[in-house]
Order: sequence, then C-alpha cells, then structure tokens
Amino acid sequence: MLTDQYELTMVQAALRSGTAHRQCTFEVFARQLPPGRRYGVVGGTGRMLEGLEQFRFGAAELEYLRRESIVDDATLQFLADYRFSGDISGYAEGEAYFPHSPVLKVTASFAEACLLETFILSVMNHDSAVTSAGSRMTLAAGGRLCLEMGGRRTQEHSAVAAARAAAVVNFAATSNLQAGREWGIPTVGTAAHSFMLLHDSEEEAFAAQVQAFGAGTTLLVDTYDVEAAVRKAVEIAGPELGAVRLDSGDLVQQAHDVRGLLDSLGNQNTQIVVSSDLDEHAIAGLAAAPVNSYGVGTRLVTGSGAPTASMVYKLVERADADGRPVPVEKASAGKTSIGGSKSVLRSIGEDGRAEAEVISAEAPVEESGYTGRTLQVPLVIGGEVQPGCTGEEGVRRAGHRHRASVHQLPAEARRLSSGEPVIPTIFA
Repeated sequence: MLTDQYELTMVQAALRSGTAHRQCTFEVFARQLPPGRRYGVVGGTGRMLEGLEQFRFGAAELEYLRRESIVDDATLQFLADYRFSGDISGYAEGEAYFPHSPVLKVTASFAEACLLETFILSVMNHDSAVTSAGSRMTLAAGGRLCLEMGGRRTQEHSAVAAARAAAVVNFAATSNLQAGREWGIPTVGTAAHSFMLLHDSEEEAFAAQVQAFGAGTTLLVDTYDVEAAVRKAVEIAGPELGAVRLDSGDLVQQAHDVRGLLDSLGNQNTQIVVSSDLDEHAIAGLAAAPVNSYGVGTRLVTGSGAPTASMVYKLVERADADGRPVPVEKASAGKTSIGGSKSVLRSIGEDGRAEAEVISAEAPVEESGYTGRTLQVPLVIGGEVQPGCTGEEGVRRAGHRHRASVHQLPAEARRLSSGEPVIPTIFA
C-alpha cells in the first residue's frame, strides 16, 4: 500500500482493455544530476529487493480497497494473487551513474511492473540522494572515518534507510540501532550535552561515563569550557581515553588546540571526533586539522542540498497485439525519453579511467565499437531475487563496488566545485 492510487487504476483499466498482460520493459533513470554534481551513486537496490519479496496485498489491504471502491472486483482478485514473476536487472548498488543511465530495468507484464513504480522510485530516489551526497563526503574525508548520525534529522523510517545508504558509500558506522540490527552495520554512540547538564559537575558526568563504558569511551568536551573539559577528561580517564568530541565553535582552531593539549598531557593516542552540521565542504575544510573522524547528520540524510535523485520510471518497450516488442518513448517537452530496452557499457581508457557512459537501444552495446565494462547485472530472474543483493552481504558488496567504481572515475570526480558530469553520456 506504499503506492499511488493511479498504479491500481491503470491496472484496472488495462485488465478491462486486455493489455494488462502484455510484456513490457520499464527503465529507471535520472534525466540529469543535481545542479553542479559530477556523478551520482546508485543506492537502495538491496532495500528495494528486500521490499519486493514482501510486496503483497493482504486481507486488510484488499478490504480497504473494496470498501473505498478504489478498484473493481476483478482487480481485487488480481491484487490478491499478486506476486512479481518478472525479471529485474540494473547497476550494482554502489555503482556511479550519470544522466540517462538506466540504473534499473524491469521486465514483466504491464500490470506486474506498473504496480512497482511508486515503491521503486520512493526507495531509489531517497537512498540514491543519500549515497550521492555521502560519497562526496567520504572522498572529502580523505581516508578519515565518517560516522552517520542523522537519525534525529529525518523521518524515522527514512533514518534507517539513510543509515544503510551511508554504509553503502563506506561510512564506518551509524548511530541508528535499527540499521545495525537489520544489516549488521557497526553502531556507535556515547553521550549528548543533556548527559553533561544532568550532573552537578562535568567531572561527575565524565566519571559516570568512564565507569559505565571504560576509559576507551568518547567524551563530549564542549558543553562548557573546552580546555578545562579536556583536562578533566584526561585526569579521569587517563592515557587510555579513547576520544574527545567537538560539536560547536571553530572546529579547525579547536581541533588544533585540543590536539596540542592532549599531546602535552600524554594522551597522544586519544582521538578527536568532530560533528556539528558537517557537509562535504566543511569536511574538506577540516582536511588540515588534526581530526580523526567526522560525525555527519543533517546534511547527509537530506542529500546535502539534493534530497531526491529525481529518478523516473518509464515504459520503454511493450509487446504489440501479436507479442512483438515495440519501442515506445515520450515526446513531452523537457521530459523526453528514448525508446527501447537499453544495454550499457562504461568506456575505459588506456589509463584505466572511465571515459564515457555508452548506452545502446538499437543493438547490444558490445557491438558499439567502445571497450570497457558492462554495467547491468541480474537482480531478479523469474521473480526470484538473486543471491548476494540483500541483507548484510548486499551492503558489504555495495561498499566494495562503490570503492572500485569511484576509483575508476577521472580525478575531476573528487572536486567539490560545481561542474558538468565527469564523463559524458553517449547514445550509440
């Protein structure tokens, strides 16, 4: 039921016209990247596949549709029996994408594929926005750890999805326990300012935390006076103090001051964690500061200025009355699509770097004259989700794919300044 009513009304009308069971191919793509972005990152594929396995209309849902007269009895019967039995292929989760990249291809009867539109787009648009923003952040971090801490800055279910998406682009941990539970993502968390304010003194708060979690914990040191707090933290936890966290003020200057103070007190191994509304630009600005990890929240879970990937789900091929495939496309101004089921190849130059996104609808892309690697992999065959795409393994494999994909992009992909997509899209 996480769908739009027009999916169901289209199915009803197609059942009446006799076209509901025509074989069709829908493709998911973005016509353009968010302004200034040089690449996007596919996110949400595994989560979408997990949801697909549970995509059912139960008795309560069917009774609601019947009671509200949303669809007729024949459509209710179709929905009661609904099980996706088609094929889905697409870019591996974590892969970079570009304008018009067909990141997902759904082939099934019109009725089966039509019902998935809103569900697929809601997952892919949200998660790909987070992965695309998070990728820029991990690149800006330059090997330092990024930690996802945005659960309080978005809707509760979106928070769980965002934590998973962050793991796809190699965030090291999340504060979200449900994401840790569902996908085996490492979780982190210590204390907020309220814990410091609860106690009669900062020393009491630090001592309570160290007693509960050991000297290796992370102490928040900017509730009152940072220098005084660091001295108290070292006095209480000793040289084994794991880390201190800075969450306000001039983070660059504070990081330098705190690093010097920790070292002078003998705590050379105590790390510094910074947070406070960080985005990719703020992280890049901290590159010269003695920081060990970044806690990122609001800007990550809201796509750092681009809260949706603006992907669409378009019919590109259908069978005619005789069962023959017919390419179809939109001609609407500003919203055109290119007909035909696509195959894709990322052209790779002699230096091992990507040069172009090559898309073909006329013939297999391998016959285009370009050389490189094909991008579409089977995700669902005959209604069965393929192994390795979901669960903890799916997240882990997506992280590996993301590292390899971004490494293969030209060096310009690492620039945070606005620019055109780092490689062109070519229709061969």
